[in-house]
Amino acid sequence: MHELAIAENIVGTACSQAAGRPVRRVTVRIGALTAVVPDDMRFCFDVAAMGTAAHGAALDLDLLPAMVFCRACQADQRLPDRIPLCPCGSADVTVTMGRELHVVSVETA
Repeated sequence: MHELAIAENIVGTACSQAAGRPVRRVTVRIGALTAVVPDDMRFCFDVAAMGTAAHGAALDLDLLPAMVFCRACQADQRLPDRIPLCPCGSADVTVTMGRELHVVSVETA
C-alpha cells in the first residue's frame, strides 16, 4: 500500500507549512494514474497524522480523471481506466492529465 508513504509526505508538508499551528484541513489533487485509492489514502492520512499538528485534520481529495492527447485521432480523450490507450484504439498518446499528486492547500487554526 503506497498510500501510507504518500500520506506521510502529505502530513510532513502540511505540518511544515503550518509552522507550528494546528492543521485543520488539507486539500490534495490526485490524478487517476497515480493508482491512489481514495479510502485508503484517507485512512493512511489519519494514521500518519497521529501525534502531529495535523492530528484530526480533514483530508479533501480533488480527484482528476486521466486524459490523453491522441496523435491518431488528434483529440483529447478521457481514459476509461489506467491503460494509456485512446478509445479509438491507438497507443500513440501523450498523457495530459492524471499523474498529478499535489498538496493544493493547508488550512490552519
